[in-house]
Amino acid sequence: MGQDGEPQAGGGARPAALLVTRITPADVGKRVTVRYRIDDGQLTDVLGYLRIWRDAQLVVEKESGELVRVSERDVVAAKVIPPRQVRAGRTPQDGDATR
Repeated sequence: MGQDGEPQAGGGARPAALLVTRITPADVGKRVTVRYRIDDGQLTDVLGYLRIWRDAQLVVEKESGELVRVSERDVVAAKVIPPRQVRAGRTPQDGDATR
């Protein structure tokens, strides 16, 4: 910052991230990313499908099947993201069945 409080050009400073919650209970069933506070006050993220949002609790199902419960009051940012893309030409591996 310059002496006048304006950012300096070329100073290498990065703007602060804008944390916004853009999901609602209407997004249950959609793929989301949620940033939330954990017990020690630090932040962590979960990526998966919003399965439940009731009684001020969110439940996100990760790709592994693990369910992550997040208190609504701990959410600092969240948004809906597109479904995971499957790359063309890739197929699930089924061992060495082609040999």
